[in-house]
Amino acid sequence: PGPDGLPRCPWSLSAEDYRAYHDTEWGRPVRGDRELFERLTLEAFQSGLSWLTILRRREGFRAAFGHFRIATVAAFGPQDVTRLLADPGIIRNRAKIEATLHNARVLTEWPEGRLTDLIWSRAPGPRP
Repeated sequence: PGPDGLPRCPWSLSAEDYRAYHDTEWGRPVRGDRELFERLTLEAFQSGLSWLTILRRREGFRAAFGHFRIATVAAFGPQDVTRLLADPGIIRNRAKIEATLHNARVLTEWPEGRLTDLIWSRAPGPRP
């Protein structure tokens, strides 16, 4: 339990950002292509880093990537890549930035809701 007596996973007790994430987001279903695109992007940027690093820069990511509106990100060009590489509010990794733009461009070719359907088609069924 945390200092307030509420039961929490041990990892969530090390930082306030973790506690807030644990209490309001972790383990809760996420639906919607934009929302899932954001989560997938943040998970990709987290690779090799701590999740806390990403949580603390999430607002910077949202601002830098057009609040993860898929069509907006898909339209980013070379000048946007240069802008993102100079943005201290995000993780400035060219490969991850370019992968995000590529993913957005692919998603613009999919019908609305297909990303959500694809991800949730892999979810386990309800437990008895």
